[in-house]
Amino acid sequence: MKLWLAALAVTIVNWLMKAGGPLMMGERKLPPAAVRVVGLVAPVLLAGLIVTELGGKHLDWTQLAGVAIAGVLSVLRVPLLLAVAAGIALTAVVRLLIG
Repeated sequence: MKLWLAALAVTIVNWLMKAGGPLMMGERKLPPAAVRVVGLVAPVLLAGLIVTELGGKHLDWTQLAGVAIAGVLSVLRVPLLLAVAAGIALTAVVRLLIG
C-alpha cells in the first residue's frame, strides 16, 4: 500500500512540476536564448542515456557500431526506421563475423 501511495505522490508532483512552467509563464514568450537551450535538452538527455546504456560494466563494441551507424544515418536524414534497421543489421553482421 505504501508503494502505491509513493508512486501516486511522485506522479502528482511530476504533473504539478510540468504544469508549473506554463502557469508561471502565462502568455509571455521565452527569450531566444532559452528557446535554444530547451531545444538542446532532448538530444543531450538521449546522448546521456545511450552512454549509460552502452557503457556499463562491459562495453559491447558491436552495439556501439550499430548505434554509431544509426546516428550517422539519422544525421544524413535517412528515415528513422531505416537508420535503426541498418544499425541492427550492422550489429548482427559484426557479431556474426567476430564470433
